[in-house]
Amino acid sequence: MNVRRWAAIAAIAAAGLALAGCGLLHQGGDAPRDASGTPTAGNGKASAFSIKVGDCLDDAHVQGETSTAPIVPCSGPHDSEAYARFVLDDGDYPGDDAIQADADDGCSGTAFADFVGIASADSTLQYSYYFPTADSWARGDREVICTIYQVDDAGKTVTTTGSLKNAAR
Repeated sequence: MNVRRWAAIAAIAAAGLALAGCGLLHQGGDAPRDASGTPTAGNGKASAFSIKVGDCLDDAHVQGETSTAPIVPCSGPHDSEAYARFVLDDGDYPGDDAIQADADDGCSGTAFADFVGIASADSTLQYSYYFPTADSWARGDREVICTIYQVDDAGKTVTTTGSLKNAAR
């Protein structure tokens, strides 16, 4: 699995910024969770395949492919939040460009608007996504996980506390 982060700087719509990802299935554990499934403590080496919608991540520093994700409680400082997930159609690996196009469509559309409260094109918030690589696809990975984050005027990720759900900005 891989992640791609898109950042808009000032009035420029989406300038690409590649970020973290996943490579191998089920490496690393999960973040400690309470009975409702909410992380209670951070795990910087949690399996990227254990990310759940609603999880917060401290992942702005992660680059390239990875099999782990820094899952942290949303009550503390974090870089991004998982807001949606969807599964790509089965079949032969379609290639990075096709997967990223599908991920862009899935993360920027209705899922983004439903979570934030406004369309991605009208929002100051940005989205990113974890997506399958050729290696993880061969092992059965078809999941895209959408994450949302804030950037400052220079395009640098801003740490937040709490959820960005219904932020409407």
